[in-house]
Amino acid sequence: MTLVRFQTLLKQAMGLDSESIGISAIERAVQARQRACGIASDDAYYALATGSRAELQQLVEAVAVPETWFFRDRQAFAAMTRFAVEQWLPAHPEGMLRLLSLPCSTGEEPYTMAMALLDAGFPAGRFRIDAFDISEKVLGHAREGVYGRNSFRGGDLGFRDRFFEQVGNMHRLSAKVREEVRFAPGNLMDPLFGQGAEYDVVFCRNLLIYFDAADQARAVATLGRMLAADGMFFVGHSESGILIDKGFESARIPLAFAFRKAAAKTARPRGPMPIPRTAPVAARPRAVATRVAAMPRRTVAELPEIQRLADQGRLAEAASACEAYLGWHGPSADALYLLGVISDAAGNQPRAADCYRKVLYLDPLHHEALGHLALLLERRGDVAGAKRLNARTARLQQGGGR
Repeated sequence: MTLVRFQTLLKQAMGLDSESIGISAIERAVQARQRACGIASDDAYYALATGSRAELQQLVEAVAVPETWFFRDRQAFAAMTRFAVEQWLPAHPEGMLRLLSLPCSTGEEPYTMAMALLDAGFPAGRFRIDAFDISEKVLGHAREGVYGRNSFRGGDLGFRDRFFEQVGNMHRLSAKVREEVRFAPGNLMDPLFGQGAEYDVVFCRNLLIYFDAADQARAVATLGRMLAADGMFFVGHSESGILIDKGFESARIPLAFAFRKAAAKTARPRGPMPIPRTAPVAARPRAVATRVAAMPRRTVAELPEIQRLADQGRLAEAASACEAYLGWHGPSADALYLLGVISDAAGNQPRAADCYRKVLYLDPLHHEALGHLALLLERRGDVAGAKRLNARTARLQQGGGR
């Protein structure tokens, strides 16, 4: 099978850089569509795909396999709600908050945006979420608002009790959430996409990694045009370097991967910065015991307590407590990552970078440390190093290992 022409066709249709998902994925999608159409000849199927808008859409959907769930990367939604409640609402007492989700896939992301705003006390009817995707199939699923077990992950599922009703082994989203989201087909590579629209919040996460550099620039330019001057732009953790290179600046909210236009002078969100919740770490190794035997055990705070200090904005105390924790327990990826995030929030980039590198030494598959370290390298001018880390993250997301 000659795949070059199909690669070109998909790039023209959806901006897909074939290297981002691998040639084999495109080959499987083409073969699946050939079987579905009962066509054995590659030439005949190519003629069909180029001559039929409907079949081209089917091919696009065969390639674009969604992977999402509710409250995926919670820190982004926490930052969004704080921006909306603490900054946007006081400045716009009678306005309508407009939010964009692209690609919205089967709806988990835009519905999460709505649930987070409602939970935060943002007035219902004062916000509107526009959700776009290139796939008609996933849009149909999203509009139904019925989800199975795979859409609910993590330990905190209280939102499911508040906003869903159980129907057999599925869960149906309440009407009050569904009515806040408008779904529509949309292609970011379409030159006419989004013309005249302006949004206060833009979510475009884990899409840019599938474009080449030229299409990344086009996509960011389009979304930047649609973003309000003081708006917030959320991307995936492996895409941070792309935005910094295109004139955006980090909102400096740990783990949110939120950006603003560089010219925006609005204040950072008030209140404590969100710090990642980490799992308890095993008791200290024997080898460390003799080294710190003189340290009273009660003086060493555990990670949840350190997190609370950081949440309260007491970053210096949290950093000192984290170092004491490491001195008592020995090397820990969770503690080092927490120390890296705290240092990053405090503006100590060299210390943060050192912590992230140590995390990756202990846990080479640590996605969050990879994303943060790539962002720091980009800030310090190491574009090549950041690019390598982003490529490594993309491979991990696709299940390709290191």
